[in-house]
Amino acid sequence: MQVLNRREDGYHNIQSIFIELDLHDELEFTPTEKFKLTSEGLAVPIDCSNLISKAYHLLRSQVESVSTEYAIHLKKQIPIGGGLGGGSSNAGATLNALNQLWQLNLTTEELETLGAELGADVPFFIKGGVQLVEGIGDILTPVDPNLLEGHSLLLVVPPIHISTPWAYHALNKTLQPNKRLPKFSPLSKPMKWELFDNDFERVIRKTYPEISNIKEKLQNAGALYAGLSGSGSTVFGVFDNHQKAEALLENFSPYQTFLSSPVFRC
Repeated sequence: MQVLNRREDGYHNIQSIFIELDLHDELEFTPTEKFKLTSEGLAVPIDCSNLISKAYHLLRSQVESVSTEYAIHLKKQIPIGGGLGGGSSNAGATLNALNQLWQLNLTTEELETLGAELGADVPFFIKGGVQLVEGIGDILTPVDPNLLEGHSLLLVVPPIHISTPWAYHALNKTLQPNKRLPKFSPLSKPMKWELFDNDFERVIRKTYPEISNIKEKLQNAGALYAGLSGSGSTVFGVFDNHQKAEALLENFSPYQTFLSSPVFRC
């Protein structure tokens, strides 16, 4: 992930590759007279601060009436604060589902515009797949999913909470004013994994050396690439052999670990 510069509006222009994975939360929609959000699994707030609630009320405000309201039950499995986009993916899933349930017939582009009001990376989770992400996260260009065919990702989640605003603030001190050359243009087979990096790592590893230790361990275990997911704290390794990656799960105890694969969309 490259953070190119800080914009006048306070946001940052980025360039990154986002990959939809088969690691997910579950949302259940039940017709009801009044919207209500409940949850199980990992503890999350279920008030108006939850992105599911925000997505529901945002879309509901776009129409005068609907056939029924919905109660939404969240089964929370994606680690919280790990840089895996759990909250944003739930917002995107809520917009997509309600668009179908209420038969609103909004286009993907219209849903993405609404999603951007909730968070810069929500549009990605409406579209999914593998995307080159630019701007503040709202400019999406599909990437050939065949580039990742047969690959698995080993996710290692240390018990560290890294504040995204803190990470951006720390990174601002090292950003150069000149435009940096993108590294994601040579996306072709075979993938040039050595060209990928994450700008956040150079500021986060100083404060959280545990991140560097996990990354090095993944590299030594044969990962094609290992790095921080977003601003962390999840560290992931890319492997071209699922069985090999699966055999490594025990090596990262007592950290929380997941073995996941990219989701390919038509």
